[in-house]
Amino acid sequence: MLLAGFDAGQTSTRCRVCRWQDDGWQIIGEGSGPGVSHLEAAGGAERFRQAVLTSLKSASEGEGERKLDAAVIGASGIEQGSALQPKATALLADALSLPEEKVLATGDERTALRGAFPEGGGIILISGTGMICLGRDHQGKEHRCGGWGWMLDGAGSAFDLGHQGLQLTLQMADGRRPDHPLRQRMWEQLGCRGHADVKAWVVQPSRTAADLAALAPLLVAAADAGLPAAQDILQRSAAALVSCAATVARELALPQPAVAGLGGVLQHPGSVQRAVEVGIIAEIPGARWAPAASDACWGALTMARELVLRPR
Repeated sequence: MLLAGFDAGQTSTRCRVCRWQDDGWQIIGEGSGPGVSHLEAAGGAERFRQAVLTSLKSASEGEGERKLDAAVIGASGIEQGSALQPKATALLADALSLPEEKVLATGDERTALRGAFPEGGGIILISGTGMICLGRDHQGKEHRCGGWGWMLDGAGSAFDLGHQGLQLTLQMADGRRPDHPLRQRMWEQLGCRGHADVKAWVVQPSRTAADLAALAPLLVAAADAGLPAAQDILQRSAAALVSCAATVARELALPQPAVAGLGGVLQHPGSVQRAVEVGIIAEIPGARWAPAASDACWGALTMARELVLRPR
């Protein structure tokens, strides 16, 4: 079986193409492409299609034309059981010239959970451009918390860190807070020289959550260097993430759950990861911070294999 697994976030899309044989997986290639937006947003369907085709082409480079047997994509904004899911599945089938029963589009949190905990229960806490928390018990029941988009529920995400950091620089600039090199560093990254430039940058129609998420590392660096206002923002973000994980553990009645931190904010050692890990252990009885068994692309590939072996 030749299978493809996609992990499509708001910033970029990864694709892994593998052959499944009796003795296991053989990796054919890996590649990347542009990110996706919400399917109902302007241009969302075309962005989805381009993300799939570009990343697949990148993963298949040098391999020639090979017909896939099945494919699964975990994409940002595809809610499990929503009206968008069959629409996205149909788009994926059309893009790959496959029958719909051989493809599945679902949320990237579900493929990430399957990759992190292929068998049994666990909780994943994702903090990348956006954030979301999802858990599964040992009977297969799932519960999700957070992740309702940057306009509604971005606390704990890189977008939120960058957004609050930029707000902080404006407070510095007009005297509400002491000035700090963070302001100059953020404004230089944006190509801005003053308040008006920042306001004009934010209101550009092409502005995305990923643009603000790109500012998060500057805020984290300022917090690590001892800026109290930046440290307060990091602590609030960490508390929001811990609250989501604790809610999932409670709703699923998970005893001593394993919690895996995913996404750029939590997969790299730093002050946010440390604060979240300490909070998880304090708030969830018996919880342990655990590495993911594998990534979302492997989760998608596992689900693609099941489409062939156990058709839905």
